[in-house]
Amino acid sequence: MIIAILTVAGMLTGGFLPMNSSHAGRVSESEFDAEWTAVLQDTMPRYGKDSVRCFRNWSVYDEYFRHNILEHAYEPWKYMFEHCPRATINIYIHGVRIVRYQYDHATDPEVKEEMLNTLMDIYDQRIAYFGDKGFVLGRKAAMLYQLQPGNAKDIFSYSDKSIELQGMQSETAVLLTNFHSVVRLVQAGVMDAEAIFDRYERATGIIDYNIREKPDQAQPYQSIRRNIEALFEPYASCDNLVRIYQPRFDSTPDDPELLRRITGFLESSGCTDEELFYHASTNLHQLSPDARSAFQMGRMERNRENHERAVEYFQEAVNLYQEDDKDAHAEQIFRSYLLMAEISFRQLGRLTAARRYARQAHETIPGDGRPLVLIGEMYAASADDCGDDEFTRLTAYWPAVDKFLQAASEARDEAVKDRAQQLAETYRQYFPNNELIFFYGHSPGDTYRVECWINKNTTIRAR
Repeated sequence: MIIAILTVAGMLTGGFLPMNSSHAGRVSESEFDAEWTAVLQDTMPRYGKDSVRCFRNWSVYDEYFRHNILEHAYEPWKYMFEHCPRATINIYIHGVRIVRYQYDHATDPEVKEEMLNTLMDIYDQRIAYFGDKGFVLGRKAAMLYQLQPGNAKDIFSYSDKSIELQGMQSETAVLLTNFHSVVRLVQAGVMDAEAIFDRYERATGIIDYNIREKPDQAQPYQSIRRNIEALFEPYASCDNLVRIYQPRFDSTPDDPELLRRITGFLESSGCTDEELFYHASTNLHQLSPDARSAFQMGRMERNRENHERAVEYFQEAVNLYQEDDKDAHAEQIFRSYLLMAEISFRQLGRLTAARRYARQAHETIPGDGRPLVLIGEMYAASADDCGDDEFTRLTAYWPAVDKFLQAASEARDEAVKDRAQQLAETYRQYFPNNELIFFYGHSPGDTYRVECWINKNTTIRAR
């Protein structure tokens, strides 16, 4: 009896019946029948009604499988599958290879159909006896896609349920299979195009998660993303998006999840000029304001020439970014201040406010240079308004050139440096000449205070 138990243990680890010192070779069939039946049936009921035959077929199919003689492995494997379904999960792992071999080598269409049905049964029976439904359904969908790609309905059903259960652990092949099938069903008119957007959003979310969380395993997900995006592209037109989502927006304009979906798809598809994007973004910002949405609203209001509102939104973005983490969001804060300065100067004509915003941008990122160039342009643009005679109407060009030279000195970007230097050379030509300087009682090199809104000390220079 002890020998029997040890032999069963050997079988469970994938081996065969061991030799015994009292036997010259393998245990004979009659000895096996007499000695083992009670033990197997009493202690291991999962081996079916005839556990002896179960183990005999297990041994035979396993031997053929190990030596890759798959054509002979089928019949003993089939007995295991039909009569001992709970014996080992290997029935299903190995069974896929064994039955797929029969399918690939069958010439009779009826046999092929039978083998395909058996393959599908393998996955169903594995789920019934060993669970792991989400994973196994994904493998089932992938196999059906390989052998019967036109069966989009079943492929979609299996893969969709798999992804629902597996979530972020979904395999790349299942994500691609699912997306292929939904596209085919939409093309056939069985499903609405919105299903494509739903599955695209879900698939890219899973892909992004795995690339972010498992960078050493990111390559398959990056590859599958390219394939899914290529399938999605024909449906991502602005007209399609508006046609699908405008009625839903009109029906529930305050649904935050819908608003995020609309704005996300329209933005990623380059459809930010659509009225739907503007209205959905406005509603979403009102329901759930954050720095990013405030900045986006500022840009949209600027494009719509609602300059006052644009400045308000950019200021809101600055405040929200600073509340979150000022240092982490320095670039976004800088851009907001610079845009406020541009609008206040060029569209609203508020020079003092524009200079204040430009200075705040410069304080945020001192090495950029663009805010200093902008202040120089403000000074130069107000020269005529800051003088009441031929001399004073030229004095604003001195502090303007001062700012251009400061920008050229501090800017890290060569393009900004070059532009600042070119502007300095251009506006030097507007300096008063020596004769005019002396006529008004001044000398080159003297300190001079430019009044008006500028209120800056500078050095007198002749052109």
